[in-house]
Amino acid sequence: MTILSRAAAALLATSALVAISSPSFAQDFKGKSAGDILIRARGLAVLPQEKGTISNSALGDVGKARVGNDFIPEVDFSYFFTDNIAAELIAGTSRHRVKGNLLSAVGGMTDVGKVSLLPPTLTVQYHFMPKERVSPYVGAGVNYTLFYNEDAAESPNGAGLSITDTHYKNRFGWALQAGVDVAITGNWSLNLDVKKIFLKTDVTANANLGGAVLPVSSKVTLDPWLVGIGVGYRF
Repeated sequence: MTILSRAAAALLATSALVAISSPSFAQDFKGKSAGDILIRARGLAVLPQEKGTISNSALGDVGKARVGNDFIPEVDFSYFFTDNIAAELIAGTSRHRVKGNLLSAVGGMTDVGKVSLLPPTLTVQYHFMPKERVSPYVGAGVNYTLFYNEDAAESPNGAGLSITDTHYKNRFGWALQAGVDVAITGNWSLNLDVKKIFLKTDVTANANLGGAVLPVSSKVTLDPWLVGIGVGYRF
């Protein structure tokens, strides 16, 4: 969380500088209005909070899944229906390394491979104080995550255990959101945004141990945090 804490501190510091700037500069910004289109570019941290037990039909539970974080660029588009109410659509893709302590008594931690996620998320937001320089907002909406470019690790670990193929099921999820826009000058603003995606997926794979193929599956709860900081421009 160190990187995210620094990002939040940087945005707060910028807000403080804006607050103490000259009176003429303080008036040089445009408040949010109905009909505005806001485009933002953010640096985004995708932080899964995964839970998942790996199972085999004959052996039962044989391990737990682990999903790595990723840091990506992201673009989002907002349209203001009124001064306070807007809809936002985000566009970005992340790639994650997946591991599992599959058959831990035999093989220890196993590299399952990598998978890419395309998680378009649509939220409806309420913007507080739309005419003020500092304007926080909250939102809620729906997410649909597509899993693609699934690369099994295939290289065996020290005990000769490897994953020969993987498959992830695309799924709908729910999203909650909170953030703040800080006007800089004209139509430009800084933005800090946090989303919580409630997302699950079904994973299937084949584990190969010394030539013996072991089909495994897992219902993984991902529930990632999406934390971003960036800049926006309103048309």
